Amino acid sequence: MVNAVNHHVPVGPGSTESVLPPHYLHELPNEDEIRLAKLFDSLDFDKNGKIDIHDLSIALNDKEYAQKFLELSDATKSGSITLAEFIHYVKEHEKSLRLSFSNIDKNKDGKIDRYELIRAFQELGIEVDDAEAIKLLKRMDKDGSLEISFEEWRDFLLYCPFTDLHELIKYWRHSTYLDIGEDMNVPDDFTQAEMITGMWWRHLVSGGVAGAVSRTFTAPLDRLKVFLQVYGNQHSNITTCFKNMLKEGGKRGMWRGNGINVLKIAPESAFKFMAYEQAKRLIRGSRTKDLTIFERFMAGSLAGGFSQSLIYPLEVLKTRLAIRKSNQYKGIFDCIQIMYYREGMRSFYRGYVPNLLGILPYAGIDLAVYETLKNNYIASHNNGEKPGMPLLLACGTVSSTCGQVCSYPLALVRTRLQAPCLEGPDTRTMMSVFREIWLKEGVAGLYRGITPNFMKVAPAVSISYVVYERCREALGVTMS
Repeated sequence: MVNAVNHHVPVGPGSTESVLPPHYLHELPNEDEIRLAKLFDSLDFDKNGKIDIHDLSIALNDKEYAQKFLELSDATKSGSITLAEFIHYVKEHEKSLRLSFSNIDKNKDGKIDRYELIRAFQELGIEVDDAEAIKLLKRMDKDGSLEISFEEWRDFLLYCPFTDLHELIKYWRHSTYLDIGEDMNVPDDFTQAEMITGMWWRHLVSGGVAGAVSRTFTAPLDRLKVFLQVYGNQHSNITTCFKNMLKEGGKRGMWRGNGINVLKIAPESAFKFMAYEQAKRLIRGSRTKDLTIFERFMAGSLAGGFSQSLIYPLEVLKTRLAIRKSNQYKGIFDCIQIMYYREGMRSFYRGYVPNLLGILPYAGIDLAVYETLKNNYIASHNNGEKPGMPLLLACGTVSSTCGQVCSYPLALVRTRLQAPCLEGPDTRTMMSVFREIWLKEGVAGLYRGITPNFMKVAPAVSISYVVYERCREALGVTMS
């Protein structure tokens, strides 16, 4: 048994044998030896016999946890972990996990059921109902018994560098920011620690910068979408529309309307965050438990409706500037003046009703699909593995696409109403525009422009994530 364990252990000065208790190296049971050797090998991605921060970051999907794990297990402070150091850390960590397991297992039957779990949370001042306790159990439960054995508890929490229950709860949670150029998403939830330490505004700043860069890169596709929504029946296909736009305004003209689209990120994020926090407080009341998916959806919808109501004139300006011809407006303020004097204050809220109605299906379906995809993955991986960032990005892309498909007709009607009326006084309504599109263009007319909209989702999500991560690291933001 000794040879297998010591295969990667250096000998001589600086050897881990000089700092590690010998009983882990010479008295390790055969099953533990095999199990830990396999775990070590699964973390050693470059197969060099050591685990470094790069290996851990990939395995744990979180640089903060990876750094903490390395600090606790790297006995020689060499910047990497040998097999002997890994065995020593894991065996010591398992002792702590055994203690926390025993503290929750009140009847000492070697299993944790939902009643013991609820009681453990209550002792920490956290209210958890039956449904949430069962959901939490399923995250660890491998055999479908709805009871957690120590082995299931150990395997789920083995790579978590904490043993405190509050920290373990944080380990189960993961969030990310995705900006796809749409403004109806349910806002991010921030932990109490992030609110107290001020990390929340760093998250918002990082998200704002990511959104600005992402929207700028995909602005030509967004303008193409708006053109097809407003003048789609005048162009035979996307290529013709794109060529006409390029011919009329040149390459620089492809970014018309992007300035106001970027400018509205800051006020909308601030209003949405403020409204979302207030809505969560009202819905939660005196409870201490987390909001359900439906409650989050309601809070997000209220926040979206509030923020959209305040910044909606900027939405109208974005459409007007995006479809303008060369030299039609001198700038944003000139556009505002002309709209006000010619069409009155009401023009700044054209399309407001379908925009507000579109928030509900978009936010609801986006959130429901995202949570369903993520939870299905978690349910099928009972070893405690957290969804990787590529999977979260994929879930976000699929969920936002589903949300857009369901709410797109309302978005198209909104954009048509935002565009200026070319003939006589503007007497259009949401229903009259919908009826006109349905009679003249059919179902296909309600989805004009959706192709470039789909085309921008993947690059927008990818660019947004990369920029967000860079900003987050620069501002010292850690993921909770």
